[in-house]
Amino acid sequence: TGHLVYGLELVRNDGPWDHPNDFKKYNGVLRYALGDSSNGFNVTGMAYDAKWNATDQVAQRAVDRGLVGRFGSQDTSDGGIASLYSLSTEWRRTQENGRTDFNVYVARHKLNLFSNFTYFLDSPTSGDQFEQAEKRTLLGGEASHAWFGKLAGKDMTNKVGVQLRHDNLDPVALYSTVARNRTDKLDADGNLIPAATREDRVKETSFSVYYQNNLQWTEWFRTIAGVRSDYFKFKVNSSRPENSGNKNDSLISPKLALIFGPWAKTEFFVNYGGGFHSNDARGTTITVDPKTGSSTDADGNPIRQVDPVVRTRGYEIGMRSEIIPTVQTSVSLWRLKQGSELLFTGDAGTTEPSRPSIRTGVELEVHYIPQPWLIFDVNLATTQARFDDSDPDGIGKRIPGALERAGTVGVTLDSLRGWSGSLQWRYFGPRPLIEDNSVRSQSTIVTNARAGYNFDRHWGLHFDVFNLFNRKANDIDYFYTSRLVGEPVGGVDDIHFHPIDKRGFRLTLTGTF
Repeated sequence: TGHLVYGLELVRNDGPWDHPNDFKKYNGVLRYALGDSSNGFNVTGMAYDAKWNATDQVAQRAVDRGLVGRFGSQDTSDGGIASLYSLSTEWRRTQENGRTDFNVYVARHKLNLFSNFTYFLDSPTSGDQFEQAEKRTLLGGEASHAWFGKLAGKDMTNKVGVQLRHDNLDPVALYSTVARNRTDKLDADGNLIPAATREDRVKETSFSVYYQNNLQWTEWFRTIAGVRSDYFKFKVNSSRPENSGNKNDSLISPKLALIFGPWAKTEFFVNYGGGFHSNDARGTTITVDPKTGSSTDADGNPIRQVDPVVRTRGYEIGMRSEIIPTVQTSVSLWRLKQGSELLFTGDAGTTEPSRPSIRTGVELEVHYIPQPWLIFDVNLATTQARFDDSDPDGIGKRIPGALERAGTVGVTLDSLRGWSGSLQWRYFGPRPLIEDNSVRSQSTIVTNARAGYNFDRHWGLHFDVFNLFNRKANDIDYFYTSRLVGEPVGGVDDIHFHPIDKRGFRLTLTGTF
């Protein structure tokens, strides 16, 4: 006999903003399942639909002058509409000497996002709002099989798998808008800014095959080794024919984990892994600026195509221990090398490839459980992030927005005669906002609390307090050029920030059937 699972979520929220979010979300799921996690089958349908007004980051100087509040908006027509509908199926079969997994999925996504980050920099009369529009159909699947066996009497598992995904974007576009209407504009020199900056039809296909081996060499030593091969094919049909084209790329990513122990409830590990991040397909075929049609950018530099995929390599060494009763400790030292960073650009509201980088960090996790119903958690991390090139323009080697220190401290009470509760403190340290480190953000500290009571196995009531001490801090900080009304045509360099929510409350009644 199968099982039917269904859920429906309706959300309406204005938030703390001076211009209400008017956020409306509808979220639903329907699943039919047979069997269990070892041998079973399921079919799942999901639907998501939302629309909202957006209060994007505001310029610090506008707040300082009293032109807008911390929770105000400098373009009240910013916002968006989004939807996602998907259908997926999973099948799994486990036998004495192996396991097979198979899944396929199809989804339809639509987005219209309206943003204005620079206000009146590009168009002093009509403003800089733009629309990012996308209609995407994606389908894919994965199949894998694992063999359980032995090598010279040692437990061993081998696993192979393939993955396939195809995305059809028809279109993915960028438009110039005023109050969410696609509109031609004029720049400061009286030149035309067309409503359609670019309209592209993009097809992206990726195929991957991987292999993984787990081997228990001795009671105190085991390894996890694997290799993955990825192939990508991009096809771009642009409204500017010069930016159309085809590109493909592939890479092989190995990984290896060595685990030693446990000795006295302590084990040590050494990890290495290769990976990648992909770039926007349109950037792989671009030859001219979509706004101007020029083969150079605003600074006179040639338009540069980006690699479809950028290699990443990571290294880690660490320790996990429970040698102290009721205390779980983990510490690791890691290093990550990337072929290029993805950095935020204020005038486009997107990320774009930048210089290669190296990040090195230390992470510490401690869980103290003095009683079954009481848990203390500490998570601390420190990171050094630098661009890893010769700094050809002499602008500096700091990575804008890269966290240097972060941490959380929490205490949780659970199952104490039906009562539960938690208190969590979260910290993000100051970070550089430009490459030479001359402009930095403030730190962000937030405390959240929760208390709850379960009446029985089916019903529970929970009360949350967000930003308990009502601190003034920011979720994000950027430093770029924008222009307010009355300012010089070239704009002003400034910090732009998005504040964390004010103190908020939530009461939740849950029922399980």
